[in-house]
Amino acid sequence: MTAAFDPASVDTWIARGRAPDHASLIADAWLTFPDLAPDAPLELRMARSHARVAAMRPVMEAVRIATDQARQSANFAFTERRIAAGEGDERDRAILRGRDRHGLDWDAAVQFAHGWYAARAGWEARPPCERSDETHTAAYMTGFRAGGGDPDDLFDAARRSLLGAPDAPNEPLRATVRGRPLPSSWPQPGDAGLPARSSRRLLILGAPETGMMVGDHGTSELSAELLTLVRADPASHECLIMTVSGTGFTLLPAAGSPLVPLDTAEAARLSTDPGTADRLRALVGAREFDDILVAAQGPYLALVDAHHAALPLCRSMERTRNSLRLQRAQMRTWLARGMAAGESRGAGHIRWGKAIKGLVGRLGEFTARYTGKVAGKGHRIIVETGDREPATGFWTSSGEPLHRRVSSPTAPIFAPP
Repeated sequence: MTAAFDPASVDTWIARGRAPDHASLIADAWLTFPDLAPDAPLELRMARSHARVAAMRPVMEAVRIATDQARQSANFAFTERRIAAGEGDERDRAILRGRDRHGLDWDAAVQFAHGWYAARAGWEARPPCERSDETHTAAYMTGFRAGGGDPDDLFDAARRSLLGAPDAPNEPLRATVRGRPLPSSWPQPGDAGLPARSSRRLLILGAPETGMMVGDHGTSELSAELLTLVRADPASHECLIMTVSGTGFTLLPAAGSPLVPLDTAEAARLSTDPGTADRLRALVGAREFDDILVAAQGPYLALVDAHHAALPLCRSMERTRNSLRLQRAQMRTWLARGMAAGESRGAGHIRWGKAIKGLVGRLGEFTARYTGKVAGKGHRIIVETGDREPATGFWTSSGEPLHRRVSSPTAPIFAPP
């Protein structure tokens, strides 16, 4: 704030956010038409300001054009993301067709979509008002004809409203199942999930998360680390592991087999491809799952969202997210909940309550009763079943017998298998 403001310096305008070429033109205008002295006649000072404004008019026009181009690029990118996420409708696809097939800018492409939709809905042609640009009117009529409308036919609107225009070729309609939560909205893995057998678990990995993508030479720390965690877990070999890549959904290939990257444009195409959904359903098959984890980001996650209706609904559905370190921790948490074949784990919370004759704790069908102190041995706890029978004949998962009477200075808690 204390530095002197020099409008004739290029660095002054670059520091204030102008592009170098624009900053050079602005500085040149100030250098050519500097301010007159304050005591100069008012007419001369006003004429000098007008001359400087006229000299900077090309700069202002260039800034306007650049801003408009950035707006159109952002709008087209937003529309592409909506379609890739399965949230776009037919008008969004018509906007992209107007751009790709007819070379229209954003505003004209929107008018193209309006005309196309009007023709498909059986409405009369109603191009923009006369104050609009002629280009917009022409784009509307082009879209109207592309949708099956014929403005020269007197009975065109009646015919389309009664018969309905056929679907556009190569544009299959895909209904989005709103009753299912999108995988992008699934929570991150946590400790609240119940253990599940690995044979009933489904893991979907994006190509970057596998570390097997074409052009990946170990520069992606997240990719190698996630796949290393999965392969280091013995129980993960029983999981159904699928990948998302530029070829759609596939099973996890063997080590050394590369995967094709997936960009936004290809994700948008695969999102509307019914064959991709059929491939996902075929991979899932008739298997039943208790746990699903999606470890994918960006366009890979968007493709999973687009075909989420092909995924089964189950007890636990989660996805990795946020920083690389957090995603690795989430993967470890998810893998720790898996159980191999033959493995057994106890789960539950002991509920303790005060009774007239002592402390009572319950876990499932078992009841632990505190019966008082034992001379020289500490405290005694007796474990019974629900019908007050002695809890005998129970074993731990490691094969050790469980005793119904426990005497210890610390009064250990009975843990049934």
